[in-house]
Amino acid sequence: LFEGIVLVAINPYEQLPIYEQDVIYAYSGQNVGDMDPHIFAVAEEAYKQMARDEKNQSIIVSGESGAGKTVSAKYAMRFFATVGGSASETNIEAKVLASSPIMEAIGNAKTTRNDNSSRFGKYIQIGFDKRYHIIGANMRTYLLEKSRVVFQAEDERNYHIFYQLCASASLPEFKDLGLSKCFYLPA
Repeated sequence: LFEGIVLVAINPYEQLPIYEQDVIYAYSGQNVGDMDPHIFAVAEEAYKQMARDEKNQSIIVSGESGAGKTVSAKYAMRFFATVGGSASETNIEAKVLASSPIMEAIGNAKTTRNDNSSRFGKYIQIGFDKRYHIIGANMRTYLLEKSRVVFQAEDERNYHIFYQLCASASLPEFKDLGLSKCFYLPA
């Protein structure tokens, strides 16, 4: 059974001024349909239903490679952190997203359509207290594209982590990782 709002978003591949703080405040407290379709409208509806019904809510962000799913999820978290009063109090969004560069190094690769394409799915749970402030989050990954470890198409690149490890092989810290037997390192 599907019930809810569907938002079709298109990645413009450039920064637009439609995700700023003032836009978050413009969508906060509004009803769906009162304003233009936006990820903040979807987040506001989920936030209001959570508060009104005291039930868990889900936002499913889906699309093909390069569609902007990861960025949309980050914007939704920024919305929750701002309207829930958490952005200034604990900077929980920054804490949740701090793992993103590490996750991206391990699970992102260059495809013909996107230089930093997520090759895995993410399931993010955000916990709220009784005042509907964010108190924590948990991020799980699934469906890592294993075939990319041994093969990639022409003009594509393997997972970023392999290139980062090779580039850092001459650093003194690399020896402590015990990876020198795993990588062919020219003398």
